Amino acid sequence: MTHLIFRLLLTAALLLGFAAPALAQPAESAYQPRTGDAWLDRQLADINRYAARYPRSFADEVARYYSVPRDYVEAMQQQPAWTSGDIFMACALAQRVAQPCRAVVREWSRDHAEGWAGVAARLQAKPGTAPYRELREDIERTYTRWARPLAK
Repeated sequence: MTHLIFRLLLTAALLLGFAAPALAQPAESAYQPRTGDAWLDRQLADINRYAARYPRSFADEVARYYSVPRDYVEAMQQQPAWTSGDIFMACALAQRVAQPCRAVVREWSRDHAEGWAGVAARLQAKPGTAPYRELREDIERTYTRWARPLAK
């Protein structure tokens, strides 16, 4: 009897192991940063994929190039309400509007009903403005450092 229960549990675990990637797929596709720029939205979703595989490299990138303490980035990565794409957007946007990343994180946490476009507008960086163009350039430079092709 014990042997049968063990085999059933093992079979269930294997099935769940194969099903887990399929179950995770909708959550990934559900990510909607709503930056007001479709290209930025795609890149932020791809940053989520990159950071899931290389969390330390992602934390190094944000710490080094966006002037954020690495410990802060790592702590944010542990927060269930924050994706890596959102962390990147907060810290890169902060640099573009001459604010500390923590200030943009607080602004996003306070109200992000309108997505990143709404947060950016409150920070005087609406989609289509110079800060947004600079964000695109920041992402391009990041992807060059990561030797990663830009998401299509």
